[in-house]
This record gives sequence, structure tokens and C-alpha cells, in this order.
Amino acid sequence: MPLVTGKELLEKAVKGNYAVGAFNCNNMEIVQAIIAAAEAENAPVFIQASQGAIKYAGLDYIISLVHTAAKKTFVPVCLHLDHGTDFKQVVQCIAKGFSSVMFDGSKYSLEENIAITKKIVEIAQAAGVSVEAELGRIGGTEDDISVSDRDAMLTDPADVQYFVEQTGVDSLAVAIGTAHGQYKAEPKLDFDRLAQIQKLVDIPIVMHGSSGVPDKDVQKAISLGVRKVNIDTNIREAFVKGVKDVLNKNPQEIDPRKILGPAREAMTEIVREKIRVFGSSGKA
Repeated sequence: MPLVTGKELLEKAVKGNYAVGAFNCNNMEIVQAIIAAAEAENAPVFIQASQGAIKYAGLDYIISLVHTAAKKTFVPVCLHLDHGTDFKQVVQCIAKGFSSVMFDGSKYSLEENIAITKKIVEIAQAAGVSVEAELGRIGGTEDDISVSDRDAMLTDPADVQYFVEQTGVDSLAVAIGTAHGQYKAEPKLDFDRLAQIQKLVDIPIVMHGSSGVPDKDVQKAISLGVRKVNIDTNIREAFVKGVKDVLNKNPQEIDPRKILGPAREAMTEIVREKIRVFGSSGKA
């Protein structure tokens, strides 16, 4: 089926009181794993590409892979730009076939973030593409974006309503204590802050840095209005483990299919687990 927008997926998630999984891809095997998991769970999915993924695989390759996957599957798929920080790149993704984009203007002042995000929303709406924005700064490292614990700032609820009203974004990523990459200790999420934010806006909330967050905390966040949950690190971990397991058993193996096939299966299983946690199984 054709790609759908993030707005379409999240509007249904709001009505159904569940979250849609947003899974990052870097190559063909990851795209195949996400689709296989979504089909097995009969669930909608976001397939995301970060700036690092685009640099590694190439924009046209990413688009072709996901468009092909979406065309062949029966589950709703949204191709989403994750953490776009460059205005020109975000516009390029809109023009080339992404059905949803994120502009991460968290490094700017509130007014600068609003100004750039508003321009992107205007362009995206004209093309029928949905827009996610970020308010606050999420710690950790993802590709070439790094925010230290010292610089990470939680989203200020006082800014949320003003930001959403001024920009017209379709969804909002907030910083409530999660971080990108592998956690050194169990994250402590600020649920009171999340609940306060949820009361101030009527658009879906997005939780980044969700790999490593305990299932019970993810589900509590969903009960408080989170409708899109981003997963990347867990997929990378499954991929690497799958490859290592094959090569540990047979160090002489040189067939990429025999090395990457089990890794793809491992990624499929972790994506299926996450979909069940998010409550989106059977929601396609």
C-alpha cells in the first residue's frame, strides 16, 4: 500500500490509546526486519532514517527501500526523517518522498526554533507531509548528534502550548529523562512533567531514546499521552548479536546471506516485542 503520513498513524493511535513504534533503519536487512515484524503483529509502523543513515546508505537508496517495502505490504508504513537538523535536508526529504519529517531545532532559542519549524510546517503541509518537532534537548548520542548530561534540558511545560500554537506541528518530541544510545543506569522518567505537558496540548507526544527504558515505564508514558515511541539502539544490539553468534559458531563463514540472515531474524523479534509493549499489535 502507499506510504501514509505520521499524522494519520498517530490520530488513530490517539483514538485507540496506544503508541506506534518508530524504528530506525540503515540498510535493507533492517527495513525487511521492521516490515516482517509489523506484518507478523498486524501493526502500523514508522520506518525512520536519521541523518547518519542517509549519509551511510544514501537518500535515494533509503527512499527506494522503504517505498518498495510499503508497496508490497498490507500494513500502514510511514517513512519518517528522524532528527533532521538542516533546513535544506528536511525540505529535500519532503520533496523526494518522505511522508513525515522531524525538524530538531532544540539547539536554537525558543523563538528561533519556532521560526524555522513554522517554515517547515508550511512547506510540508503543502506537500501533504506531517511534521514532528522537538522542544527540550534529549541527552546521549545518536549518529553525529551528541548532547551531554550537562547540556541536556528537560522540556519546559511553560513553553509547550506557545510552541505548538505558533508552529502548527503535528506531533511533539519532549525531553522527560530519556537518552539516545545505551543507558549506563536505568533511566528515571519525569512522569509528572509528561502529564503536565499532555494537559497543555492536543497533539500526539513522541518519546525518543526509548531503547533500554523498562517496559512498565514505556507503558506508563503511553498512558500519559505518548503516541510514538522511537527505537534504534535495541535494533543495533540485536543486529550485532546475530552477526556475532554466526561468526562465533563458524569463524570461516564468508556468505553474507548466512551472516546477515540470522541478524535480520533477531531484529524482527525485538521489533515484534516492542510492538506488543506499545499496544499496537492488531491495529494495522
